[in-house]
Amino acid sequence: MEWTFQMSTPAASGVTRRRADAVRNRQRVLAATKDLFVEGGVAITVDAISQRAGVGAATVVRTFGSKEALIDAAVAELLEPLIQRGRHALLEPNAEQALRGFLVEVIAFQSAHWIMGERLGGMQLPDTTAQRAALNKVGLDLIARARDGGAIRTDIDAAVVTVLISEVTYAIARSESASRALSEAYVSVIMDGLRPQQGRPDPAHSGKTTDAA
Repeated sequence: MEWTFQMSTPAASGVTRRRADAVRNRQRVLAATKDLFVEGGVAITVDAISQRAGVGAATVVRTFGSKEALIDAAVAELLEPLIQRGRHALLEPNAEQALRGFLVEVIAFQSAHWIMGERLGGMQLPDTTAQRAALNKVGLDLIARARDGGAIRTDIDAAVVTVLISEVTYAIARSESASRALSEAYVSVIMDGLRPQQGRPDPAHSGKTTDAA
């Protein structure tokens, strides 16, 4: 019986090595871009990214094709953990606690990355747009679930509740004194304010009032 041995040729090894280098460079460039977004005080330029990543500017452009494509990929990656956190929250048994925990995470994310939104104006970012839509859906689903579970009053329109939560969350995140303790305090206040009030008409139940237990 004859055995056939397949050995990598020098050319094949070279291709594999170049592919590995390309993957490594992509990861380094993405990490550098995300770091610059978190820091906030540095302009997001190809030169700044390349210096932080330790690669040439040509490598940055060659890897992603354009700065917009790079920023799109980086922001989409930044949003992914928050989206996954929200999806996991939807599986938690207590709808109110799930929403509370998610809102604290959202505030922490916005506090760390608020400058990001101001730098994305006018850019064509399809992946980021899709991720934002996914994040928005998760938030709406969590609010609806808490509302259906009786944790959020129904005499205020659901759209108004959503705007109230999102706008005030963003304002708290932008505060110079933003902290986890402040975030948790805000969430407690907003959720307590949105809790069904005794004696108020409940449109969801044919005008009946909420009686004391």
